[in-house]
Amino acid sequence: MSLFILLPQHFFAEGKRLMAFRIGVISDTHLRQVTKQFKRLYEEFLADKDLVIHAGDIVCEEVIDFLSQKPLKAVCGNMDPFELRKRLPSKEILEIEEFTIGIIHGWGPSAGLEQRVLNEIQNADVIVYGHSHHPANEAKEGVLLFNPGTATGYPSAGFNSVGVLEISDTVQGKIIRL
Repeated sequence: MSLFILLPQHFFAEGKRLMAFRIGVISDTHLRQVTKQFKRLYEEFLADKDLVIHAGDIVCEEVIDFLSQKPLKAVCGNMDPFELRKRLPSKEILEIEEFTIGIIHGWGPSAGLEQRVLNEIQNADVIVYGHSHHPANEAKEGVLLFNPGTATGYPSAGFNSVGVLEISDTVQGKIIRL
């Protein structure tokens, strides 16, 4: 299923875009509850964004409920319990302006993960994924592959991170080390 997001009028004046649509991206939080650290992370990196994406391994519904303060799109991951798997899709497709953004958690070993998500989500401009706990922001086969890393889980890259996607005439990704 594809979801089309129509940008509000305040993004435009006289048919021209005034500002970028900004998406806060997180994954692999692995939290059993909303912590003070997570609340600070939200306030500093997500609260001012137009949309929040969580790419799975959320682990508890309280985190989803907390993130729903903002428009939220989330998918389930391999570590999510049954309650979250019932509530969230395994993948999601968003249409924002002329860009298609696929969201999927990912599965299997880190080696080959990018190719697996590329094979699973066809015809996207951007694929947001998680699973590896390793941030990525690179184009492959004409698709921006964007993994924000892990916000609060074990950081395989040696640091925790979140991401931001900015949509204007193009889509630009940025990884933020915490």
